[in-house]
Amino acid sequence: QVQLVESGGGLVQAGGSLSLSCAASGSIFRLDAMGWHRQAPGKQRELVAAITSGGSTNYADSVKGRFTISSDNAKITVNLQMNSLKPEDTAAYFCYVQTNRGTYYWGRGTQVTVSS
Repeated sequence: QVQLVESGGGLVQAGGSLSLSCAASGSIFRLDAMGWHRQAPGKQRELVAAITSGGSTNYADSVKGRFTISSDNAKITVNLQMNSLKPEDTAAYFCYVQTNRGTYYWGRGTQVTVSS
């Protein structure tokens, strides 16, 4: 019933920029937060950025100052603007939404590859 679809991934050179977007559809009654995780080969999945329904944001230390998260709660969309990309940002990026009941919904991911 609930689907999240990411877009915007691709191949970029180090120092470049990329913008990811995620659109949700289905019966999402109420949400607490939306955001992005990423997982690189051989690494644990980690939180990249999150934004609450009240507009507060949280970023991984490794992306602070480079990435910006934004959302539209009415449309259940979340974006991630990524600037000054580094090779270590290479990963599959997954969008999620968290309802006020603690339920998580995940997208299938979009690949971001940053070349040296």
